[in-house]
Amino acid sequence: MAEGMLLWTLVELLGGGALLLFVALASLIFVEAYRRRFNNPHVEDRATFEDPNSLKLVPCPSIFDPAEKYISLIIPAFNEEQRLPAALDETMSYLQKRGQKDKSFSYEVVIVDDGSVDGTKNVAYDFVKKYKVENVRVLVLGRNHGKGEAIRNGMLHSRGELLLMLDADGATKVDDLEKLEIQMCAVAKKELHAACNSSLGLPDVPIVAFGSRAHLEEEALATRKWYRNFLMKGFHLVVLLAAGPGIRDTQCGFKMFTRAAARKLFANVRLKRWCFDVELVYLCKWFGIPMIEISVTWLEIPGSKVNLLSIPNMLWELVLMSVGYRTGMWKIGV
Repeated sequence: MAEGMLLWTLVELLGGGALLLFVALASLIFVEAYRRRFNNPHVEDRATFEDPNSLKLVPCPSIFDPAEKYISLIIPAFNEEQRLPAALDETMSYLQKRGQKDKSFSYEVVIVDDGSVDGTKNVAYDFVKKYKVENVRVLVLGRNHGKGEAIRNGMLHSRGELLLMLDADGATKVDDLEKLEIQMCAVAKKELHAACNSSLGLPDVPIVAFGSRAHLEEEALATRKWYRNFLMKGFHLVVLLAAGPGIRDTQCGFKMFTRAAARKLFANVRLKRWCFDVELVYLCKWFGIPMIEISVTWLEIPGSKVNLLSIPNMLWELVLMSVGYRTGMWKIGV
């Protein structure tokens, strides 16, 4: 009898402890989601780019201004002193060659230094000196905020009709942007025809193209360690629950936006680190922005910032996003 009472007491204690833990975790989630409800203010209007040649400050444009370039390439960089030069060389070579073939083609590259503590900023400024501030610009955030915040800053200060985010490691071939561009133009033509409004152009039609490595998944499953495959599948399931179906590869760092889409999305994004991509999918669905997923060439480059410790942070951000939007704490501006 005494043993039964002892066992029942133990069960009660464990149950009570589990309940307290659940209440504490739920409270923490709601408090953190509430704290981030205003995490999407527009970056300051008075921000500037520095011209390393003249040492003059160039006023930053705004995504809400009319486009001045055909395409902007936004590259977030955190401690990328080693990998950035090769990626920028390839990018600038492609853009210059295309500009020589098509005199109407105009571009800018916006490198966002996300609080690097190595020589990333100096590498970026070397490219500004070489290609002039009209074509290459550097935004320095001062401290590390996260990839999502770096890209958001770059997007909100870009001049392109089309805006492409791409990683600093050069894992995706830059000329694959033409695949995304062609498909977006095709969708825009359909949208404009349906709207019967010839006064609109490509930048005025909200569209997003997601570069995708989903076609490489089978090969990756065969070569990765079992626990990495388990984590990947688990993450895909959580993404499905948080943002719904539609995009198989949300995390590929190669995405293109029309100017209209970038205005809506990056004025609302709250997640600052890895899972801002998933938030983009959620917001696209909320706004009814067409999403295209297009296979791109991708190579694994040594030096990835993603590791096993990134997984808990990703899951935490997805939980906050789900709670924030589904409770109405995170308001979406139009």
